[in-house]
Amino acid sequence: QVHLVESGGGLVQAGGSLKLSCRASGSIVVIPTMGWHRQTPGKQRELVAEITSGGSTNYADSVKGRFTISRDYAKATIHLQMDSLKPEDTGIYYCNDAWTESWGQGIQVTVSS
Repeated sequence: QVHLVESGGGLVQAGGSLKLSCRASGSIVVIPTMGWHRQTPGKQRELVAEITSGGSTNYADSVKGRFTISRDYAKATIHLQMDSLKPEDTGIYYCNDAWTESWGQGIQVTVSS
């Protein structure tokens, strides 16, 4: 079983930046594709960004050019650097391990206008 813990959320003004981190622990036997998803009021949870074991990345159109996902293999951690934040980026952000289908507990990101 893989346990994911997110950190780094909070409140920021529009145009500001935040960096989220997600550390994996437990029975890690492969380096999986991992991603960040977000849940906003009235909408389904959506993929924001993902990164494969080889470092290839994929982003939602709404965050391309503003968000950057990266991973630290030694620390079993992924990061999401979020720049030029907009109020519509507000939501609960969840880290996901696609191999084990594990999810973190979620972390709140609030962008004020």
